[in-house]
Amino acid sequence: MHIGVPAETRANETRVAATPETVKKYVAQGHRVTIQKGAGAAASFTDEAFADAGAELVDAAAAFNADLVLKVQSPTVEELPLMKRGAVLVGMLDPFNAENAAQLAAAGVTAFSLEAAPRTTRAQSLDVLSSQANIAGYKAVLVAAERYPRFLPMLMTAAGTVKAARVLVLGAGVAGLQAIATAKRLGAVIEASDVRPAVKEQIESLGAKFVDVPYETQEEREAAEGVGGYARPMPPSWLARQSALVHERAKQADIIISTALIPGRPAPTLINVETVQAMKPGSVIVDLAAGRGPEFEGRRGGNCPLTEADQVVVRHGVTIVGFTNLASMVAADASSLYARNLLDFLKLIVTKEGALNIDLADDIVAATLLARDGEVTRKA
Repeated sequence: MHIGVPAETRANETRVAATPETVKKYVAQGHRVTIQKGAGAAASFTDEAFADAGAELVDAAAAFNADLVLKVQSPTVEELPLMKRGAVLVGMLDPFNAENAAQLAAAGVTAFSLEAAPRTTRAQSLDVLSSQANIAGYKAVLVAAERYPRFLPMLMTAAGTVKAARVLVLGAGVAGLQAIATAKRLGAVIEASDVRPAVKEQIESLGAKFVDVPYETQEEREAAEGVGGYARPMPPSWLARQSALVHERAKQADIIISTALIPGRPAPTLINVETVQAMKPGSVIVDLAAGRGPEFEGRRGGNCPLTEADQVVVRHGVTIVGFTNLASMVAADASSLYARNLLDFLKLIVTKEGALNIDLADDIVAATLLARDGEVTRKA
């Protein structure tokens, strides 16, 4: 099979969908691999390394003109016409974006969106959300440390003692847990909150204190259990109590890492404007939900309404970081993990003989199939 890997062209995207490691494996399986020249440069993978692995270096048109195209993000409207009708596209295609899905269907491609893979044990090796969120949680703490005007660890010096920074992590999924672990390694004192009671043990095992918001009704308990590995929207009664508690903890925090997202829904508001006003001058918020929250003052915020997507702003003396692609800031490792996710996914749709085999009886294949034969197969 002919596998093409174009360069990513969307803003702030530095990752690449294949690495010399995975190219070598594709070639060993008998596939022809074409890589757009310079596709891996931003992720520190040279054209020479790809060529040594067995790839052909081509222009964008040739990379898109493959039987199977591997991408990080969905092709732009300018790139889609470069693909053959009936070709297969695999990437992070934003399955909840109905307009994008319709464009892919209209282009006649068979599209698989890996973000839609079920959160099951069998799907772990191709779980792109987890592999990239892990990196985002790590980088979020480093970005916060850079913007924070003080040390993170406690230091005892001849000039006096410096107190450890207090870090509050909101949301203890993959990104949140990695943020806790990274902040702990840097010497911070950490608290963390999540709607799911099952993560309390994980939070505490990483050295953080669990900020507990008790459940008062059966409805609250059932919502807190989540579904499919994700949190569910919580009842207003619980959210009100959480907001009050987060407000009090945020007033004491030096850094907040906010990671709360629910697929297909606007990100919940966890840090309201009044909370930002109450925070200490010089505090930092890194909002991983930037651009995905409810609309506020004509734009979409994140877990904080004051967050601005892909911007760093100072509001009420607090620095709010709204980078939307933190994984791309660690491009080499992010690409390596993502490329391995794709390698494992292709085992489900390509036979050992190199033939395409889309088996919709496979729950992973069925869940990730976004468009086929001119139709959107997965409803947003």
